[in-house]
Amino acid sequence: MDGKTYRQALIDKIDALVTQSEVIAGPVRTAYLSAGSGYPVICLHGAGAGAVTWYPSIGPLSKSYHVIVPDIVGYGESDKPDVTYDRPYFSQWLKDFFLSLNISKAHIVGLSQGGAIALQFSLDNPEMVEKLVLVDSGGLGAKPPISSLMGMVWLNNFPSAMANRFYSRYILCNPNNRDPLHGKYSMEVIKSKGGKNAFKQGRGAAISPMSVDLLRQIQNDTLIIWGEDDQLFSIKYGEAATKLIPNSIFCRIPNAGHLPLMDQPDIFNKVVFDFLARKNMEHRLSLP
Repeated sequence: MDGKTYRQALIDKIDALVTQSEVIAGPVRTAYLSAGSGYPVICLHGAGAGAVTWYPSIGPLSKSYHVIVPDIVGYGESDKPDVTYDRPYFSQWLKDFFLSLNISKAHIVGLSQGGAIALQFSLDNPEMVEKLVLVDSGGLGAKPPISSLMGMVWLNNFPSAMANRFYSRYILCNPNNRDPLHGKYSMEVIKSKGGKNAFKQGRGAAISPMSVDLLRQIQNDTLIIWGEDDQLFSIKYGEAATKLIPNSIFCRIPNAGHLPLMDQPDIFNKVVFDFLARKNMEHRLSLP
């Protein structure tokens, strides 16, 4: 099976009618998935694979929202140009993506590196963001431990089933909670033409710590979600960020690692849905 076949197989498992499309966002050919109707929710995946990372959440969220999930530039089926993959670059690409779809404002849900991109975009274009959800987010000061960095380097330079199994221990509480198709697709993306560009040329710039002053400038209602057992980005950074971002609340998900949407999909989806649907920040979130 090739990468597109793995991608399609994951899409086929989503409990929703999913449309696959492409647009030109600035100079970048950008592939994306969409499902449902209503107010737009943009989901941004982390540093690997692509839009199908959100396979556990697209169906549930699309019951009430128009869920739009791009393959971020450098990943998935989107272009992988020879550029500097830092936060300003990703933020400009995301603005171009919004404009290409005539979206003036949306909720944004960002996972890991996608969270760092969402933060930068919210600073650059606050008028285009309604609510912000940060999931085990980069940009908040967390630094992966040396062992996980070794796994990341191994996977991105020499993608293999063994490297994938090793790295999976750092991104999931239970590696069996991730559909094997996702890991296989991730490796095929890395093997594709330009598939290593984001890792080698970005060099972690997108997830580098944002200053306290910048985090205090985020004015959007913000939910910070963290897997309690995240071995890649410690939960303490999410808790600390909640004290800095003015209109933010924190939710820890037990028995979950760096990808709580895979470790605990039912809990994760309920927490995100409840936050997006709530009328005010005083209403408390509850775990099912």
